[in-house]
Amino acid sequence: MYAIAVHGGAGVKERKELSPELEERYLQGLRQAINAGYSILESRGRALDAVEAAVASLENNDLFNAGKGSVFTADETHEMEASIMNGSNLDAGAVCGIRNVRNPVRLARTVLEKSIHLFLAGRGAEKFARENNLPFEPDDYFYSAERYQQLRVSKILKPQGTGTVGAVAIDFSGNLAAATSTGGLTNKNYGRVGDSPLIGAGTYANNSTCAVSCTGDGEYFIRAVAAYDISALLEYSGLSLREACEKVILEKLPAIGGEGGAIAVDIEGNIEMIFNSNGMYRGYRKENGAPVVSIY
Repeated sequence: MYAIAVHGGAGVKERKELSPELEERYLQGLRQAINAGYSILESRGRALDAVEAAVASLENNDLFNAGKGSVFTADETHEMEASIMNGSNLDAGAVCGIRNVRNPVRLARTVLEKSIHLFLAGRGAEKFARENNLPFEPDDYFYSAERYQQLRVSKILKPQGTGTVGAVAIDFSGNLAAATSTGGLTNKNYGRVGDSPLIGAGTYANNSTCAVSCTGDGEYFIRAVAAYDISALLEYSGLSLREACEKVILEKLPAIGGEGGAIAVDIEGNIEMIFNSNGMYRGYRKENGAPVVSIY
């Protein structure tokens, strides 16, 4: 059994703001990401390659808050972060505070494979990207009028946004993997880092349990060590994947004020997509099945 699930963030537009045309664009973006990863699994490729491909697809779509669609910081720049984890050996790569890198998830994968370190930040991560010939883009590649308007509104209110993208997968060999990428909060200050690049908070994969990618209020997911907690509930409490996801997302996070969701796949190929927000861009595809996508 091989399968993949993706999310495009829990920060979804209200139904009244989402025209049928825009809704279909979001759903098509999810389908494209799912199929990018599924095609790898279908050809007996690795889960790690599948989640990287799926997340890169979402990073290339300016509808989602990652890569090209990343939101603006308070300084009107884009600071991105990403992580990826291999469930077969618990190896991982992560980056944060990076600018102008086209696909942060590919940089995270390069850190996993080519760096003696697990987590690189800022200029150091960018230097590492250049040394490994990863593509960079100019500032205007990441600009969109809608994102800039969101920044103007946020300056009046407060930093906002729970948009993130992520993927989890199980391959034909039973290996699990997870990846997460984001542009963070609109109007974020002071080099803020969320849960997305933090192994155990926003991303986790372990062949003994499950693979998880989270989206939502990063500070709360960090406090809850949410992604690892889901895995730990399978490992130590014997809960099912659904029970573990519901325990963390519907009970533990709301108890401390956290909003968002998670996608997860376990070693049997079960998929869960649980959220406590008004919606979550999400979808999945299992072996010999068609993509299933939804928002609310």
